[in-house]
Amino acid sequence: MAIATWLVTTLIAQNSTLEPLDPGPVSGVAVLASDPVEGRYGYWVTAQTEDGALLFDIDQSGGLGRGDTVSFQGMRRGDPGRRGVHEYRARVSVTSITLVSASSSPPLRLGDALRNRVMSRLEPFDAGRGLVAGFLIGDTSKVDVADIEAMRRAGLSHFVAVSGSNVALFLGLLVFAAGPLALGPKRRALVGLIGLPVYAAATRFEPSVMRASVMAGIALGGRLIGVVLEAWQLLSLAVIGLLVLDPRLTGSAGFQLSVAATAGVLVGARWPLNGGRVVRALAITVGAQIAVAPLILAHFGSVPMMSPLVNLVAAPIVASSTLIGAVGVAGPSFLLHIAAWLADLVLLLARGAAIWPQLESLPLLMILLVGVVTVRFPWSRSLVAVGGAVVVVVLVLGRGSPVPDPGVIVLDVGQGDAILIHGGDDSYALVDGGPDALVLADRLRKYGVDRLDLVVLTHVHADHATGLTGLVGKISLGQVWMRTEPHVTAALEGLTSALRDYGVPVVEPQVGEIFRLGSLSLVVEGPLRKYASPNDQSIVVTVLGSDRTMLLAGDIEAFAQGELSHLRADVLKVPHQGAATSDPEWLEEVGADLAVISVGTNQFGHPAEWVIEVLEESGAEVVRTDQVGDVVVPLS
Repeated sequence: MAIATWLVTTLIAQNSTLEPLDPGPVSGVAVLASDPVEGRYGYWVTAQTEDGALLFDIDQSGGLGRGDTVSFQGMRRGDPGRRGVHEYRARVSVTSITLVSASSSPPLRLGDALRNRVMSRLEPFDAGRGLVAGFLIGDTSKVDVADIEAMRRAGLSHFVAVSGSNVALFLGLLVFAAGPLALGPKRRALVGLIGLPVYAAATRFEPSVMRASVMAGIALGGRLIGVVLEAWQLLSLAVIGLLVLDPRLTGSAGFQLSVAATAGVLVGARWPLNGGRVVRALAITVGAQIAVAPLILAHFGSVPMMSPLVNLVAAPIVASSTLIGAVGVAGPSFLLHIAAWLADLVLLLARGAAIWPQLESLPLLMILLVGVVTVRFPWSRSLVAVGGAVVVVVLVLGRGSPVPDPGVIVLDVGQGDAILIHGGDDSYALVDGGPDALVLADRLRKYGVDRLDLVVLTHVHADHATGLTGLVGKISLGQVWMRTEPHVTAALEGLTSALRDYGVPVVEPQVGEIFRLGSLSLVVEGPLRKYASPNDQSIVVTVLGSDRTMLLAGDIEAFAQGELSHLRADVLKVPHQGAATSDPEWLEEVGADLAVISVGTNQFGHPAEWVIEVLEESGAEVVRTDQVGDVVVPLS
């Protein structure tokens, strides 16, 4: 029944469309449907208005929260879309937003109070205390993004996705705190039913906590009326109820992983193995990991192969940190030091395990899963042997490396630039790093890059520099080319500080300088002097191969292009995400037969239509990373 409900609601969610709204000025009153979330250009928050659900872009969070009523003014633009489980009919660039009234919902207000209590007690934050907040209420805003990625690659990220164990801990502490009010099973059940919405609000109604809370609520409700339900029934009823109330959950990765992991735990708990608690715990962990492995591969691109063993070690440490942290929030503050110390152990484990093997192939994953099935069901071994042989043949015949040898890969890192250059002998250079350190690390990992002989920061803007900062200290860097004058940004300062801390050599390259990278040569073409525009100050590089040349033009605009009118190349990395800041004559005169635009979802109108038209009319094939993903350009 639960599977049927999932399929039906998936069809409903996929076939439902939101009517777009006309662009233009808009104002009115709205109820916020989420907390403000920090993005690259400010904050975004979903809101319910008389026109339906809208996505607000705001400059500051302003202490606003879910359930608050606000008055707003702004400019409506954009098509319908989705952020997480929130669908919206249009985006609004908000110019003015004022709180009319705070949420009047008791669970929301109590949940906010609980959340604020946890966060205030954990201050001042460091790595361990930030992770304790994740254990308690799922808030990872104080955890470094590199540590979040390390936990994901170690298979430990589910510990900061609030779920059944957290809900059970909260209910246990609540019953203890209720004292005489919770004497007797029915009173305990009633106290729990009252407390569940408060905890769900404190954890911001994440899909995983909603699944766990609904399961707990059904179990407590059954206890009130004298009905006992077993775990599979609870899971099925929770899935059915949540999907009927909100079909959009079918597309939520958090909900999918939570349901699959719970089912895997239930299967693992019934695995017919002989052994003590450790064997039983390992069976449960393996069951959960097997259940979520296909989803993790689909959503994140890799599955930690050693995750069951890592979880076996981490689980008791996390449980201890969570329990001690919860008591410390309500009582003696010295307990928070112990909880944070235990959380630091988890981070050390995650950082170490993050480099362990990852499974990134769906066929190989299927082979492993089928192998588990043959152990559990011996009668299937003959059939599996034949199927496995076919899969192995397909893997052998289809094996190949996507890295050009030598060549260039314009990485799909969203709205920004990151260009990987392979010299042909396991030597690599990287020009810019895009706006997101995690995305860049994932792209480099895909191509097996763990060392860079040269890194080039073309200029100081965050969509080129931010990703590079996340690499420092994580992989080996030979030297970095960059300019620290005349323009300075926060992104540049952060990168400069990190490079200094790790002793990475920084060089300011001169025009005409050549860097040999295997069989390729990187030649510095610009900047020719100091410019008023940071974009014109970009380091421009030509990559010379035996067959082709590629011009990496940074974000140079018409002014600098006019002084670099002599440049010619077979392939052009189009400046500035294809923005309307280029000189059309320069774009033509480069003479490229292939033009690559590195671009992502943006609010700037990049790339400009006329830029594409000029390039195509000059004889160039135009490809965009937001449409085709990574663009591979062989040069020999």
